[in-house]
Amino acid sequence: MLNSLQRQILGAINSAAGLSRTELAQFCRMSKAAISSPVREMLEAGYLFEADSINGPGQGRPSVKLMIRPQGAYFIGVSLLQEPAQMALINLKGEIIARACFALNRDPTLLAENIAHALPELLDGQAEAAERLMGMGVTLSGFIDETQSICVQSALLGWRNVALATLITQATGLEVFIENDAKALAVSEKRFGQARDLETFTLVSHGAGIGSAHFIAGKLHRGLHGGAGEIAHCTMELNGTPCRCGKRGCLDTIASVNAIMEMAREENLTVASLPELERLAANGQAAAIRILHRAGSALGLGIAHLIQIIDPSLILIAWQEETIDGLLGTVVQQSIETNVLPGFAGLTPVRTFAINQDTWVRAAASIAAHRFLDGPESINDGAKSAR
Repeated sequence: MLNSLQRQILGAINSAAGLSRTELAQFCRMSKAAISSPVREMLEAGYLFEADSINGPGQGRPSVKLMIRPQGAYFIGVSLLQEPAQMALINLKGEIIARACFALNRDPTLLAENIAHALPELLDGQAEAAERLMGMGVTLSGFIDETQSICVQSALLGWRNVALATLITQATGLEVFIENDAKALAVSEKRFGQARDLETFTLVSHGAGIGSAHFIAGKLHRGLHGGAGEIAHCTMELNGTPCRCGKRGCLDTIASVNAIMEMAREENLTVASLPELERLAANGQAAAIRILHRAGSALGLGIAHLIQIIDPSLILIAWQEETIDGLLGTVVQQSIETNVLPGFAGLTPVRTFAINQDTWVRAAASIAAHRFLDGPESINDGAKSAR
């Protein structure tokens, strides 16, 4: 296994998409001589390779840049957010190498067995990956404990205090970490996506439910008990609509896709999807406009609160593909700008991207990759102190 310095080196090279030895020494605040031994060991172990960096005219010989070798390590991701459940194999660059699926059984023991039975299909023809397999990540909708091993509660799966990581490890023999879907997606963006070079950012996911997660000072902020980022269950309307969590007026009851479609049914609108509701609004249908304004205003208000509390370098909003454009997205942006303090207005970039069929399973695998690259230190200090 990698030591802490080697993990630091791999993480730095991954974030920068390649570094020379001089740049790496500066990043680690060490001499080139001090990093030469761990770098040589990682080259020999196949985690890194050397590539020529092209210099400009008259700048002499090309410098040698250290790069991540994609085949250096592999990770499995399992997403329990779809039916059937999805499984994927990724390499050290986050590229999906193979896919498989299996029945989403809500009995945890049977689910672990289904995962084990799907592994041979996933690894068929992937001999090198099987030899260099470093772990498995599992993502689901729910509240995960600070050790990333127990599902404390999942309303979607009907679970309470399920030691899922242990059950899957027993069935597969692999090291397993489980994670809430939004936190897993934030890790994926940090490791392989738009936030690789950022120390502090917030991700908000919008779909059937709403989630959020935060990286602070380069670490995933999970909170003392693993519950940081539960924006969906922040109260937005006192004595509002009952929520599945047991409270009332949660953001999830106003702005999630499920809530929006329920409001459409209450207004007797014959729509089967959010895009259809958007089309009604674009054609001037008053109830559709009212529903989307209410949802967008609440979601934007919640994001504005996050900006003021955390002051991140970036807000990333992951939408279901069909919700990026239209009235809902416009109102969210307007609500953010309206509800942020004037001194903060316009200072925090907001980017959106679409969730596709690979998003969640790559995010799951990213959890295992993150633990491999960062070790136990990938859990924030507050969570570590709780163990």
